[in-house]
Amino acid sequence: MDTLKDVPEFFETQLDESLVARTESLASFRELGPPDLCHITKANAKPGVKEVGSYHYVSGVDASSSATLAAYLNSLTYALEETHAWFTKSSAWRIRSGVYCCFNAFSRVDVRVEVKIPGGVESYVMDLRGEKHEATPDIWQETYISALLRSILYSDDVNYRLAGFRKLDPIPNIEAEAHFLEAAEQLFFKGWQLGSDPEIQVATVVSNHLTAGIMKYFNPEVASLLAQAYIGMDEEIKSVNILYGALKQNSMSYALLHVQADFLLSKGRTDYALKLAKQAVNCAPSEFVTWAKLTEVYIEIGDYESALLTLNSCPMFTYNERDMHRMPSPAKTHLPIKQDIVNAGLLEEDNGRDNEADVALLRLPAPSLRGTFAKAYSLLTKLVAKIGWDELLKCRSSVFVMEEEYRMQKAAEEERKSQKIVNTSPPQEKEIKSEEAANAKTNGVNDLSQSVQTISISDDLDGDGSENTKEKGSENADEKAVSNHEVTNGRDENDNDEKKNSNLKIADGRSLNSENMEEVDLDDNPNNKSKTTSVIEFKGPELEKPLQAANEDKSDNQSIHNDDQSKDTSKKDYSFSFNNKRLCERWLDNLFMVLYEDLRVYTVWRSEVSHYKAHHMSYRKTGTEWEILGDLAARLHHKDDAKEAYQRCLEHKFSAKAWLRLLEFYADEGDVQRALQAVVKLTVYYERWYHEIVYPTAIAYNINKLIRSEGLSKVQNTLKPMNLSPPVNKLVSRHLDFAKTFKIHGSDF
Repeated sequence: MDTLKDVPEFFETQLDESLVARTESLASFRELGPPDLCHITKANAKPGVKEVGSYHYVSGVDASSSATLAAYLNSLTYALEETHAWFTKSSAWRIRSGVYCCFNAFSRVDVRVEVKIPGGVESYVMDLRGEKHEATPDIWQETYISALLRSILYSDDVNYRLAGFRKLDPIPNIEAEAHFLEAAEQLFFKGWQLGSDPEIQVATVVSNHLTAGIMKYFNPEVASLLAQAYIGMDEEIKSVNILYGALKQNSMSYALLHVQADFLLSKGRTDYALKLAKQAVNCAPSEFVTWAKLTEVYIEIGDYESALLTLNSCPMFTYNERDMHRMPSPAKTHLPIKQDIVNAGLLEEDNGRDNEADVALLRLPAPSLRGTFAKAYSLLTKLVAKIGWDELLKCRSSVFVMEEEYRMQKAAEEERKSQKIVNTSPPQEKEIKSEEAANAKTNGVNDLSQSVQTISISDDLDGDGSENTKEKGSENADEKAVSNHEVTNGRDENDNDEKKNSNLKIADGRSLNSENMEEVDLDDNPNNKSKTTSVIEFKGPELEKPLQAANEDKSDNQSIHNDDQSKDTSKKDYSFSFNNKRLCERWLDNLFMVLYEDLRVYTVWRSEVSHYKAHHMSYRKTGTEWEILGDLAARLHHKDDAKEAYQRCLEHKFSAKAWLRLLEFYADEGDVQRALQAVVKLTVYYERWYHEIVYPTAIAYNINKLIRSEGLSKVQNTLKPMNLSPPVNKLVSRHLDFAKTFKIHGSDF
């Protein structure tokens, strides 16, 4: 046979087409690069049979030298399935050659090792132009770290999933861990070249993919470098001393300020934490994470209006998709299942009906959020969990200019201008002007829509909000920070022009923030202006729909702001003023509509459940619908409801997502029995899809959490009565062996 045993394969239509496609894609890689590509060429002993090319994706292979990569290619020769003939055992197919490709994210080149069997080994570097170069020791070290970081950071990344992706354990022993640390130390100050998480705009020495990989591997409980590691080890005095010395040398480091702010929040000193968070914003006003941290502090201290204003000031960045291959369609695909897994009888078939779901549930926009928008939405859900939807809407209307307010203000402005024109017109024109003013007053809003053509007002749920124009000349620290942010967001406001302009005009300048929220449009038909229908037929309690914030059209060359010199006039002419109010950013206004959709569906769901229970009726949903509802409840911080939904999901179908979320809940609760049941299911599932990696994974994190709290002995003793088959028991025991080998806290009791 021409297939590999227990190894996924994609067969090429034309020989080497996968290598050609990868070479052509090298210039498009922007992040850490794609997974490693292993290509093999097979030849048949029979004359006239063409050679066959196949490939698969892999991570976790030691890429420190050409010898280690060649060893992996050589191991595949033993995986070639054999055909059985009469009285003999032979294979007509053999591996003639192989090429292993590993992307170097530091130098942005592809390192390749080509093995000819029998024959020699050749290694070279393929640059973005497709030219070959020699692989130097420095290149090999960079390649080694690049491969490790992809394996560590993308081990559980839902955006980095490929069919036929084989994941091996990147650091199997203590020696490999020491090698990783040594190489990471030598390349530490080049880490910024790798880029950073989507919430970080500018990668620095302490905020980049290298440091993120180090922290994910060694301590998932904390989120910064040495100081945070000491905090995680309960060495708080050492941590404070390190922070003190580091801040003396670099007082403008927002990462250090954030560590200190988190430490103070944990001690209940919210006043000091707030000052540090504000200072971090002043140090890096163009970074999303500084504004997000300040928002979190405001939520913690209960200043919800300031939290909304700060969230509105966050600079938003476009999310970069993970680097992936763009391969031609394969001639055929081979995705074998290991026989031990089949014999275990734990693989569950998906029920076709349970994969169906209400279209409205499938179209909830929140799951499609990525990067800074996902983080901003998380902060918004924290707010609504703290104060409730009605109170959140009150806060929103008290700090942002709403559409109805703008209509009234503009109508009053037009009426005042009309009266002024009448008073200053020549005698022969007064009669005409008076007639025009009367018509304007009668027509009201209809005339307004003609005079303000650039203002977009709609009742649908597409969430087109408006850009935020900040007030200048503020005296407190918050408004100074916001003022700094305006410059970095690309808004050019001139103080002299502000003093000359009148009360309300349409804002100038397009922010990069508002261009990235099209993906969460809640109206599938752009021509349909009707309100969306209810997701579920049962009508529960009505949820107040958020009013539209005042829109701002970027094509106009005027600006909306409050003129300090005309405050007295404004108070006389209008029933309200816009002192201390700002325009809501378009993306934030859209997120309010996204949150409304989530809350509406959640409210109807819980009302339905109560209604059915009261009438002693069975409440039915498909497995996929229960999974979506579990995700919904988890987003809105309703843990008990999420847990119930995931459990109901598993009654109908197998769901790796549901098992994983339940594993997190069980580990937090210290429920060893149920946690191990989830571990067994997930381990078998991941092994079926070639995920042989032990750590770092979500399974390992949660098992280690149990070991830290309950001890390794209790976990082992709970596993024994489960009477697992030997192959499955061996798979699960790998995680316990890892804890013992690497001396996880709790492994000694």
